[in-house]
Amino acid sequence: RPRVVLLDCPPDHREHSLRLGLDRCDTILVTHAHVDHVFGLDDVRRYNAVQKSEIELLAEPEVLDNLQRMFRHVFRAHENVNPSFVAQLATAPIAPGQPIDRFGLRFEPLRLLHGRLPILGFRIEALDDDGMVAKDQPGPLPLAYCTDVSGIPPETWPRLQGLQTLVLDLLRPRAHPTHFTVDQAIEAAERIGAQETLFIHMSHEIRHAELDPRLPGGMRLAWDGMRL
Repeated sequence: RPRVVLLDCPPDHREHSLRLGLDRCDTILVTHAHVDHVFGLDDVRRYNAVQKSEIELLAEPEVLDNLQRMFRHVFRAHENVNPSFVAQLATAPIAPGQPIDRFGLRFEPLRLLHGRLPILGFRIEALDDDGMVAKDQPGPLPLAYCTDVSGIPPETWPRLQGLQTLVLDLLRPRAHPTHFTVDQAIEAAERIGAQETLFIHMSHEIRHAELDPRLPGGMRLAWDGMRL
C-alpha cells in the first residue's frame, strides 16, 4: 500500500489529514523545532493505533533534543502520572549531505538559514530499481522544499539546480529578520531556475488574488490542500 512521508507536522495537521484522507504515517522529516512546524506531533498517535507500528521521526540532533523536551509526555511516557495514549516515535538523527532513502525516494537534507538559526530543507528525487537517482524523474520531481528561509548558504545553491519544482518561503513584502520577502523570494527563485516555483508560508499581508497574477512566469502562490 502507499507509504506516507510528512515534511514537518504543524498544529493543523489533523485538519489536513482528515481532508486528504490520510490513514497512515511512516516517516516524519523535521526541518526545525518551531511550534508552527511540530505542534501536530501529538495527533500522530492515531496513526500508530491504526497501523499498529511506530513512526520514524528524523531530525538533526539538536532538534531531536528540543522535541524531547517539548513532548516529554511522549518521549518519557513512563513518567506520566497516569497511563497515556501517546505517539510511538522512533527517532534517528540526520544531517545535511547525508541522503535518506525511503520508499523509492531520496530525501537529501539541505542546509538553510532561518535568521541565525540553521535549519533543514529537503531535495526529493525518485530512485531507480538499483537504488540510484533515476534519470527520468516523475511528475514534480526533483523537488526542493525550502520553508522558513532568510538565507541560502553557498554550499546549498548547487543542490538546488536541475529542479522541476521549488517550494520556497515567501512571507510578506516588508523586510523580516527570518523569512524571505516577496522580492527576495522571487530573486532566489530566478537564480535557482526551477521549472515551477510554488511560494509558501505567506502571512496575512499577502493578498493571494492580487499577488499571484503579478508573479513572474513559472511562479505562483501555493494553497492549503494543493496537490502536485
